[in-house]
Formats: sequence, C-alpha cells, structure tokens
Amino acid sequence: MHIFRFITPNWAAPSHIKAVSTTRLNGVSKGAYHGLNLGSHVDDNIKHVLTNRASLAIHFAFDNDLYWLNQTHSTTLVALPPTNKAIELHADAAWTSAKNQPCIAMTADCLPVLVTDKKGTFVCAIHAGWRGLCDGIIEKSIQSICNNKNVKVLDLLVWLGPCISKEAFVVGDDVRREFIKHHSKAIEAFRPHKSRWLADLHQLAQQRLSSLNVLEITYSDLCTFKNHDLFYSYRRDGKTGRMATLIWIT
Repeated sequence: MHIFRFITPNWAAPSHIKAVSTTRLNGVSKGAYHGLNLGSHVDDNIKHVLTNRASLAIHFAFDNDLYWLNQTHSTTLVALPPTNKAIELHADAAWTSAKNQPCIAMTADCLPVLVTDKKGTFVCAIHAGWRGLCDGIIEKSIQSICNNKNVKVLDLLVWLGPCISKEAFVVGDDVRREFIKHHSKAIEAFRPHKSRWLADLHQLAQQRLSSLNVLEITYSDLCTFKNHDLFYSYRRDGKTGRMATLIWIT
C-alpha cells in the first residue's frame, strides 16, 4: 500500500473543492525517475508510470477518466471531459464544472496554478512554464472561463503551487526581455545574477493576476529545485520525472 505525501493549498476554497500537488515520494519508478513519476514523456518505463497513475486514481477513488495533457508550453485551455475521448489533448490548462473530474497540470520546476471561485462552481489547473506564463496562459484561461461561466474575477481564488524559487531560477536576457515586452512591471521580478538574471515565477504570475483584478492569491513557498528528496526538478537534474497538481469538485 502506498503512503503518499501531498502538498495542499493554503486557500479558502469551499469544502467540496479538493486540490493537491504530488511529491516524488513513494511510487514504483526507478533510477533517475525513482518515486512517483507521473510523466509518460520522459523515457521512464511506461509500466511504472501507468502503475503510479493508477495508484493515484485509486487513492482518491476517482471514478472518471484522468486526462493527462500533452503540455507544450502553449496558451491552450481545454474543457473536460472532452467531446471526443479518443483525441490526444494538446493543451497546458484544463477546466471543468463536472464533479469528480480532476484537472491536472504536470510540472518539474514550472509553476502549477489552480483556480476556482468562492462558490466552487468550476476548477482549473494551469501548467505555467516561463513561456506560457509570458505569453498569457493565466490571463487567457481565466478570461475564457469567466466568460463561459459568467463568473466575476473578484470571486476567484488562485493558488500558486511548488515551483523553482526565485533564488534558483537563472535565466538569460532573452527571457527577461520577453516578459518586460509583454508586461512592463515584470522588470520588478528579475534581479542580477552574475551575467544573467534570477526570475521570480510567483511574482510574475501575481503581476498577471493583479492585472485582471484577481485579489485572493495564495502560494506554496516550497522550491522544487532545492528540495531534492521531495520534488523532481528538470533544471537541477535534466533527466527526471514529473509531479502533478490536481483539482476537482466532489
């Protein structure tokens, strides 16, 4: 029997909204992926990945299909369940109003973003790598859902999950320029580091959320890069697994 360890949001979501971020602890993957690797695209033994995914589904007693997005650092949002279950879902964000239908974002340093509203009428999981974050995946997802559900932005609750911290995320001038080009306040989220820059993903995300007038934002202060035993980290290890951040309506 697997005893999982999860990170849970420190937010004021209604009781019927459930959300967790997984860690790498337990699971059956070996070697560089040892633990609870949930990514099928990282050259891990696919049988191990499927076993890890099945164990997670059993743990939470999900009776609906789990949709694992093919994430490409896009700004694409999909609604779950999809109309055609045979299709491969190429997207970096998913949302639903269906009960017991998890929305999942996979990460290994990128920022997982969870969104719901004060009444818990929908849930959304966003994979925000620097490219998707820069290109506006958070704003596009929130605006699309609010229009679809007729939800007010002021009623939203957002949680920013574990990601690479501002002390560890080293980027070049190109990344900094792209963010500043899209949003002038982004300059505040970078500080010099030798000949490069340290970037604060949480601050960059909060800036985009604030531009939409999202007020209730909470976050995890856990760094995926620094916590080797707890998290996979692509920046640290290169060849590594993936965690998942899930949100669903019970």
